[in-house]
Amino acid sequence: MNPKVDAYIAKSEKWGSQLTQLRTLFLSTEMEETVKWGAPVYTINGKNVAGLASFKNHYGIWFFNGVFLEDKHKLLVNAQESTKAMRQVRFEAGEELPLDTLREYLIEAIENEKNGLKVKPERTTDFEVPEQLKSELDASSALLDAFNGLSKGKQREYANYIADAKQEKTKTSRLEKIKPMILDGKGLHDKYRNC
Repeated sequence: MNPKVDAYIAKSEKWGSQLTQLRTLFLSTEMEETVKWGAPVYTINGKNVAGLASFKNHYGIWFFNGVFLEDKHKLLVNAQESTKAMRQVRFEAGEELPLDTLREYLIEAIENEKNGLKVKPERTTDFEVPEQLKSELDASSALLDAFNGLSKGKQREYANYIADAKQEKTKTSRLEKIKPMILDGKGLHDKYRNC
């Protein structure tokens, strides 16, 4: 048992009991427990299979390649429209955990991982630079040169990061955050790579 998972569960006072039940279920399988992105993740041969998460109004499980699960109990949801492989099962206050059903999902997810089922990433080269980012690039030749020096993938990450913000103030704060990163020749997600 990973002490970092103990700490994660202890921090989640509202869902601690439920997360403990889910953790016990996960540990009853052959998966190994680790922490990635600050949350408990369970792996087979070093490959991510499932994870736990707690939020303000719900807690749940996510399956990294949940798109391949049969979902005969109709529990899985797609967290975001753009998510290709990952699926979640969410629970709110008062809901009983269907542990036997969740075990079925976990066993199927483990078998899928062992069988190498993976969603092949779609590589697209096309992306649109949002107007706010374009204005910043036009206003600073140093920023434009640095941006043009980045790989297309890193440029796309920055463009999507700004475009995905719903509110204007969020777009502005994100722009201020990324300008020094672009000038340093760094990608938006570089700190998570090669970890």
